[in-house]
Amino acid sequence: MSSSEQARVTAGGIDLNSDLGESGGGRVFDDAGVLPSISSANVACGFHAGDPGGIRLTCRRAAELGVTVGAHPGYRDFEGFGRRLIEVDLGELTDEVIYQIGAVQAVARSVGTEVRYVKPHGGLYKAIAVREDQARAVARAVLELDDTLPLMVLPGSVIERVARDTGLRTVAEAFADRGYLPDGTLVRRGAPGALLAPEAAVAQAVRIATEGRIVAVDGTELAVAADSICLHGDDPAAVRLAREIRAGLEGAGVSIRSFA
Repeated sequence: MSSSEQARVTAGGIDLNSDLGESGGGRVFDDAGVLPSISSANVACGFHAGDPGGIRLTCRRAAELGVTVGAHPGYRDFEGFGRRLIEVDLGELTDEVIYQIGAVQAVARSVGTEVRYVKPHGGLYKAIAVREDQARAVARAVLELDDTLPLMVLPGSVIERVARDTGLRTVAEAFADRGYLPDGTLVRRGAPGALLAPEAAVAQAVRIATEGRIVAVDGTELAVAADSICLHGDDPAAVRLAREIRAGLEGAGVSIRSFA
């Protein structure tokens, strides 16, 4: 990539997001340590993780730091942390996504901020990337609640197409800390190469932002046009990872800013 091409990629900066608000039920994550390094917080809505007090605290800290708040709805699967595929009635799925977004909207407003986008979680995120039925149920939820809310999606996914067809704005994201398959999907958790070490995650984030490319687990180079880069707040190294990714991006001349 020439210097002029790289300048075009990095000129607008990039969003750095993390899944937060997931403490509760015996799980404890350091949201306070992650928040200063990111620009957008995907806040759990209580179905896959989180409790009212923790969700409110995360929203309050985000508001204090000027971090954009998004709703992070998932399947009703607290036991499985929302990472399992669940077959659910489509009307019920729409209702539950509306309910979850609405809950975080209320909590965010109580501490002086707003929900400004939606990013589905875990198993639901993966399902709507490939399944038309659940993708349409999620898109319908956002449309009926607030059609101005952007939907954060995997590039090239079914939900990206469905959302755009229905008039929703989409925000394409790539993952700093996850491995990719040659088809552009994520390596299944538990499989070799699914989770990247901090050094590799920093390098992947910088390459996404400066070159618009990712190297899949088999060495295939993939083009990715991402508006946002994600790191997972439930990773034991999340605080270190967030700091180092931010430092790596800024060191490469990429500014960190919210898309919303």
